[in-house]
Amino acid sequence: MAYVISDDCIACGTCIDECPAGAISEGEKYSINPDACTECGTCADVCPSEAIHLG
Repeated sequence: MAYVISDDCIACGTCIDECPAGAISEGEKYSINPDACTECGTCADVCPSEAIHLG
């Protein structure tokens, strides 16, 4: 089960820099490609708005 980004995302970019798989895409609200996500949790650990959770 891949991580997902909720509507609480503030599009700060912190998660993109930390994702070792390159699974996160920019946008008004960022998104995670479930096929590329390795479920490492690094993105959730660094998210300042706690917008990233296991989906």
